Amino acid sequence: MKKTLIILSLILAFSYAIAQTTGGRTMPSVQIKTLDGKNILSSEISNEGKPMIISFWATWCKPCIRELTTIADVYEDWQEETGVKLVAISIDDTRSLSKVRPYVNGKGWEFEFYTDANSDLKRAMNVNEIPCVFILDGDGKIVWQHTSFSEGGEFELINIVKKVMAGEEVSTEK
Repeated sequence: MKKTLIILSLILAFSYAIAQTTGGRTMPSVQIKTLDGKNILSSEISNEGKPMIISFWATWCKPCIRELTTIADVYEDWQEETGVKLVAISIDDTRSLSKVRPYVNGKGWEFEFYTDANSDLKRAMNVNEIPCVFILDGDGKIVWQHTSFSEGGEFELINIVKKVMAGEEVSTEK
């Protein structure tokens, strides 16, 4: 019985330590590319102390397109209200990479776009499904993440950004 309690205590302590470090993760430093093909380190992306939304997407992902289109409709208001910046990371591979820039230009989206054709950033951030969205606070710490898209999800997203702006705690994962 004593051994069981010790093992249980160790498991709980380890789980607590993992939960604490998950909330403090920052954007990893991985090489990605601009839509012009220039290399940049992902850790260099910032929003001057304001929150950022990082969205992993692909041209072939219909829920991703719906999510980005929905956000585009309210993005200007979000920026005026909170100063938030959305950074969209395309995970299109080398076969479909050439479609990203024309696709983005055709949609008229006003986000900041990068490509991750080798999936280095995707792996570093442990993205298993898309669309996958992360919210980073003004210090660049990941404070929330979510996969999938459903209508109305943009309202939850901006509410979380507002909480981050107000310094309120948010759950690290939905």
